[in-house]
Amino acid sequence: QVQLVESGGGLVQPGSSLTLSCVVSEFALGYYAIGWFRQAPRKGREGLSIISTNDGSTHSADSVKDRFTISREKNTVYLQMSGLNAEDPAVYYCAAGAGSLRPAEYHLWGQGTQVTVSS
Repeated sequence: QVQLVESGGGLVQPGSSLTLSCVVSEFALGYYAIGWFRQAPRKGREGLSIISTNDGSTHSADSVKDRFTISREKNTVYLQMSGLNAEDPAVYYCAAGAGSLRPAEYHLWGQGTQVTVSS
């Protein structure tokens, strides 16, 4: 059974904004947090932002906290991204897990959605 499904990726120009969506199953919402991660070619998976399924508190990595915002409405978790630049192209994943930004603490993963930034 698919537990998390991402959408919203695509090709955007530098400086653009984009919002990713993650539809989360009730089972996945039983985990402590839902997080957004990304993985660029030849790089490790990077934690971006997490939101607690309990109280809605959020935490973002210093590298993106001024540009990326995580939010949740019912069973959909969003990642609003602005000022996209050459550092942002990657496959973006949402996941359910323990609540840190460490990918190893997340046990359920979506299939990912590609974000490309190019003029």
